[in-house]
Amino acid sequence: MAETGLVAAMTAPREPFVLLEFPVPDPAPGAILVKVQLANVCGSDLHLWRGDYKPADPGGSRYRSIGHEMVGTVARLGAGVTHDSAGQPLREGDRIVYRYFYPCRQCRACLRRQTPRCLQAMRFRHAPDVWPHFNAAYGQYYYLHPGHTVFRVPENVTDEMAAPANCALAQVIYALEQAGAGLGDRIVIQGAGGVGINAIAVARELGVEQILVLDALPERLALAREFGADETLCLRDYPTPQARIERVQQLTHGWGADIVLELTGHAEAFPEGVAMLGVGGTYVVVGNICAGRTAPFDSSQLVLYGRRVLGIMWYEADSLYKALRLLSTRQDRYPFHKIVSHKFALRDINRAFVEQDAGRVHRATLLPWA
Repeated sequence: MAETGLVAAMTAPREPFVLLEFPVPDPAPGAILVKVQLANVCGSDLHLWRGDYKPADPGGSRYRSIGHEMVGTVARLGAGVTHDSAGQPLREGDRIVYRYFYPCRQCRACLRRQTPRCLQAMRFRHAPDVWPHFNAAYGQYYYLHPGHTVFRVPENVTDEMAAPANCALAQVIYALEQAGAGLGDRIVIQGAGGVGINAIAVARELGVEQILVLDALPERLALAREFGADETLCLRDYPTPQARIERVQQLTHGWGADIVLELTGHAEAFPEGVAMLGVGGTYVVVGNICAGRTAPFDSSQLVLYGRRVLGIMWYEADSLYKALRLLSTRQDRYPFHKIVSHKFALRDINRAFVEQDAGRVHRATLLPWA
C-alpha cells in the first residue's frame, strides 16, 4: 500500500482547517522530498487566514495550501542531488532549511538581481489536491522542486531555532542590508513579532548604535529587551501616533531615526513611521502585504527631508545562508530559542491560529508528527 501523509488545508477565512491525506510523492531528478519537523505560524499566514490578504485563486479548488516558515529533514533525494547550495554533502536524514519560493532566473527582475520580486516565484504553490500535494508548510511532507535553495542546518542549531530562518530571519537580513544599516545608525522597529525580534539581533550584528521597538503587547516588548532593544515603546503608554513620534524624536536627540522598519502589516503605520525618520532616512516596508488598505500621506515628507522608501519581499539565497551562520555563532548572545513560544500538534492547527491571533501566543509552531 502506498505511503500517505497529512496536509492541513485552509477552506475559507476564519473557517477551520481540514486535514487531508495524500500519497507521498517520489522526488523527480533534482528535487527533494522533505519530512517537515516544525512549521511556524507567521504573521502573513494570519493575514491570509483572517482574509486580509488575498493571493491568487488556487486553481478553482476549495482548498488552499498555506504556511512557509519551516524546518525539515531529507526524506528522499531526487537523482542528481548530492550537495546543498553551499556545496556541503547532502544525505537522507540531514536537517535542512530551504527557500519556499523559486525565482525563475530568466525574467527582468531576476536578471537585474532582484530575484526576491520575481513574479513567478510562487508558481509551485498549488492547492493540496494537485500533485505533488505537499506544497506548503502545514503538512507532514514538503516537496522541494528542482532549482531550489537548500542548506544543511548546523548541528548546534535546534529545530526551534532553525524554523524561522527561511522567513523572519533571512528576511530582515536582506532588508537591513538593502537599507544599508551599519555602524552608528539609529533604528526604529514597528512591530515586535517574529520578524521584529529577529531584526533586533541582525541590526546589532551590523553595528547599529540604537534600537527602538514599538508594539502593543508588553510580552513582546519584554522579549525585545532580552534581544537587546535599547528602548521599547508600548502603544498602550503612547496611544497616539504623535505621542510615539515625539518620543522617538526625544530618544534620538531630536534628529530621528536613520532607518525605520515597518513590520506591522498595517497601512496606518506608514505615515507615522516616515515621520520618525531623520533627514536622509530610509523607511523599509516589510510587513504590509494586504492590498487595498491605505492611509493619508503627505509626500512632501519624503522630498523635503531626502527620505526614501524600500518595499521588501523575500530575500536572496545568501540571506538564508547568513541566517544559519548567525544562529550557529551568536546563540549565546541572543535568546533565539524563545522566539517559538508555544507548540501544537498539526491536528490542533485551528487552536494555534486562534491563540496567536488573540495575542496569547507570540509565535506558534506546529508539530506534524505529534
